[in-house]
Amino acid sequence: SEMSAAGRSLPNEGLLPIRTVASLTGVNPVTLRAWERRYGLIKPVRTPKGHRLYTMDDVELIQEVLALLDSGMSIGQVGQVIRPSNEAEMQPQDRNDPWAGYQHRLIDAITRFDEAGLDETYNEALSLYPVDIVTDRLIVPLLRELGWRWERAEGNVAEEHFFSVYLRNKLGARFHHRNRVIQGPRLLAACLPGEQHELGLLLFALAAIDRDYRMILLGANTPLKELPGAVNRARCDALVLAGSLATPVQAVSQEMADVVVALSVPAFVGGKVTRLYPREIQASGAVSLGDDVNTALRRLDEVLKG
Repeated sequence: SEMSAAGRSLPNEGLLPIRTVASLTGVNPVTLRAWERRYGLIKPVRTPKGHRLYTMDDVELIQEVLALLDSGMSIGQVGQVIRPSNEAEMQPQDRNDPWAGYQHRLIDAITRFDEAGLDETYNEALSLYPVDIVTDRLIVPLLRELGWRWERAEGNVAEEHFFSVYLRNKLGARFHHRNRVIQGPRLLAACLPGEQHELGLLLFALAAIDRDYRMILLGANTPLKELPGAVNRARCDALVLAGSLATPVQAVSQEMADVVVALSVPAFVGGKVTRLYPREIQASGAVSLGDDVNTALRRLDEVLKG
C-alpha cells in the first residue's frame, strides 16, 4: 500500500523492506540503521512514511561490508574504504582497534561491578557490529581474559561470576525477544553430557537467530537419548550439540552415533569438543561445525539452506 501511495516517486521493482534485508544478510535492523546514520554506508530509498526500502545492490554492499569486517577491519575503517569521502563521526576506537577499547571498558566495568557500564559498552558494540562478530571479537576473548586474570591473581572469582550472570541474563532476554519473530529453519540446540556451561551455546543461538534460524534451547548437560524424540515432536530441521574439552569421549563415540541413526534430520556438533574428538564425530555421522561461530553458521547455511 505504501508503494502505491508513493506513486511515481519510487521505483516499483526490486525494493526490499529492512526486515527482509536483515534476514538475507544476518545484520539486524538496528545495525543497518546505525551504518546508514553514522557512516553513510547504505542509502536506502524512503517511502512517504519514512520506511526504508533497499535494492539488491544494497544487499551486495552489505555483504561486502561483512566481508571486510570478517577480515579484521573496524566499521570506521570499512566506512573509509566503501565511502572514501565519508565524514561521519568516528570514535577513537574505530580508527584503530575497536575491540581492545571495548574490552578495556568492559573489564573496567566488571572490576567496579558496574552493570550500567557493561550495558552501555555491550549495547554500543551491538549497534555497530553483527552479533556473531561481537561474539567472536569481543565476548569470547573477554571470557578468556577473565580466566587468565583469575589465574594470574589479577582478578577474582566474584568478578567472573558477576559477568557470567550479567551475560546470561542479557543473552537470555535478547534470545527470547528475537526468537519469537523468526520464520527460518528450526534448530534444537543442547549441550553435550558433561558440559555444564551454556554461555557458548547462548552466544551461538543469538548469532543463529540473526541468520533467521529459529532456536529451541535445552541448555547444559543434556541426556542424548532424549533428543531424537524432542527433535521429532518440535518438528526441527536439525539438531545442534555443543561441547568443550570437558566432554567425555563416550558421549561422542557411542551415544552420539545412536542419536544420529535415530534422527531423520542432520546433526551438527560445535565447540572445542570438535578439536578434541574430530575422528569420533565424523564416525558418528554428525557434521562438525568447528569452534568458530562464523564458520559454524556458514556451514549450517550450506547444509540447511543450500
